[in-house]
Parts: sequence; C-alpha cells; structure tokens
Amino acid sequence: MAELNFIHIIDYLGTFAFAISGIRLASAKQFDWFGAYVVGLVTAIGGGTIRDLLLSVTPFWMLQPSYLIVTGIALLSVILFGKYLIRLKNTFFIFDAIGLGLFVVVGIEKSLAAGFPFWVAILMGMITGSAGGVIRDILINEVPLIFRKDIYALACVIGGLVYLGCYKLSFRAEITQLLAAISIIVTRILAVRYHISIPVLKGNDDENPSKIL
Repeated sequence: MAELNFIHIIDYLGTFAFAISGIRLASAKQFDWFGAYVVGLVTAIGGGTIRDLLLSVTPFWMLQPSYLIVTGIALLSVILFGKYLIRLKNTFFIFDAIGLGLFVVVGIEKSLAAGFPFWVAILMGMITGSAGGVIRDILINEVPLIFRKDIYALACVIGGLVYLGCYKLSFRAEITQLLAAISIIVTRILAVRYHISIPVLKGNDDENPSKIL
C-alpha cells in the first residue's frame, strides 16, 4: 500500500508542476483565467490520456476528479502569488523539468502494471511526460519543445534506462522511482546549463514546403 501511496504522490506532484508550467506560459500569452486553466489542464493530463488510450484503459482523470482539482489549485496559486511566481527567473523551465521527471515515472509504472514489456513502458513514460507539452505548445501557437534541439524526449529515455537499471538491481520501488525522476530532471538542467543539444537536421532553402507549394 505504501508503494501505491508513493506513486500517487508523484502523480499529483507531477500534475501540479505541469499545470503550473502550462498556466505560467499561458499568462505570458495574456490568456484569461479560463484559458489558462485549460492550458494547464491539457499540459497536466494530455500525455497520461494518450498513454491510457494506447494501453486500452480508461483515462485516469475520468476515474478520479482530483486531477482537475489539483490543476485548479495550481491556477489559484498563480493568481494569488503570480507576481512572485511568474517573475521568478526560469519558473517555466523548473516546473516543466520537475513535471517531466515525475510523469515519466508514472507512465513507466502504469505500463508495467498493465503487463507490458520494458521497452513499451519507456515509450509510454516518454509519451506521458512529453505529449501534454506538445498539445500545450500547439494551443499557444509555439513550436513544440520536443521538436526543437533541446534534450527533452531523450531525457525521458535516459530516465527510463535508469529505472530499468535500478529494477534489475532489485532496488526498492520508491528508490527506483526517485532515482529515475531525478535523472530526468538533472539531465534537463545540465543540458540547458551547458547548452547540450541534439544536432539540427539541416536542409536546403529550396526544400521549404511553403516554397514547393
């Protein structure tokens, strides 16, 4: 029962962190409160919804309304402490990195619990952590972060491999989850801090689709 409680705590913390990141970005785009809530909610539940549909289970938030409430608390936090929270340097990045690390672990756990192999679990972890951000960026008319040169999806894979390594070494579930999440967060922070990125695939200007059409 302790393991279940721990993964639920991770899930709610990830929801809050991702909701904050989405709401903070929506505030920068001058969205109203409802629009900011929608962006925060999509950021928080988008990846998990796609994961659950792929795993052929009922989307988690349809079984437990607490995720909607957590997003509301995130919105309220930004409204009440916005001038402090939003003005903090790198607020969006910090909450996004935390949410990414926590949600990847949740995705891996749920996939393994459903009986899928590790390679599927790692992919589901990546989807859980990154798909909500893709939908968020599309809603606010930004190029999705996962498609830029940032170490984002790759950080999810690294976290999945850390989880696999800890599992093979028979670490306690809580330690495995914690180390996997920390490895993702640290990877994101180090990649940004030292400007580590994936090489950009360069093409000729003549290959621009707008020019071809």
